[in-house]
Amino acid sequence: RWAKHDDRIRVQYGEQNQHISGASNSALNLAEGEFVGLMDNDDELHPLALEYIVNAINQNPDGDYFYTDEDKIDEQGRHCQPHFKPDWSPILLESMMYVGHFGVIRRSCIDQVGGFRKGYEGSQDFDLTLRISEITDRFIHIPKVLYHWRIIPGSVSGGSDAKSYAYDAAVKALSDHAIKQSNDAEVV
Repeated sequence: RWAKHDDRIRVQYGEQNQHISGASNSALNLAEGEFVGLMDNDDELHPLALEYIVNAINQNPDGDYFYTDEDKIDEQGRHCQPHFKPDWSPILLESMMYVGHFGVIRRSCIDQVGGFRKGYEGSQDFDLTLRISEITDRFIHIPKVLYHWRIIPGSVSGGSDAKSYAYDAAVKALSDHAIKQSNDAEVV
C-alpha cells in the first residue's frame, strides 16, 4: 500500500525462503542510497532518529558505520532496559555485538565485504559488522536512544538463550574474524 503512494518505497516478495541473509541481500539490491539503515521489521525508531543520523553523517563525512543507543519495548508498550553504548571499541566488539541497533552503514563498505553471508543467520549483523571492522575503524556512536527493540516471547530480545542457532552463528562469525587476526586464535 505504501509503495503505491511513495516511489522511494520498494517491496519485493521472494519466490522461496532465502532466510534473513538472503532476504537482506535482496533488499540491498533494491537500495539506492549511499548509506543503508538496518532494523528489524517489528521495532521502532525514535521520531527524530533519521535527523540525528543525517546530522552525524554531516558532522563526520568520513564515517562508515553510525550506531545509536537503544532500549526495549515490553509487551505493555513500556520502554525499558536502556542500552547506553560506548564509543567505538574493536575489543568490545570481539566480546559482543554491542553496536547492534540502529546501525547505518556506508553502502560501499557492505559491498566491499560481500554483504550478508548465508550460514550466519541469527548473527548475520554481527558477522557483517566484524567484517566491516576489518576494513575501517570509522565507527561513529550517536549517544541517543533512537532505536526501540520490541520484546517478543521466543525472540532474542527476550533473552540471549532464546535462539541457540544465533549463538552458534555468533561463535562462527567471531571464529572467522579471530583467524584473520591471528593464526593461533581460538574462540572460547
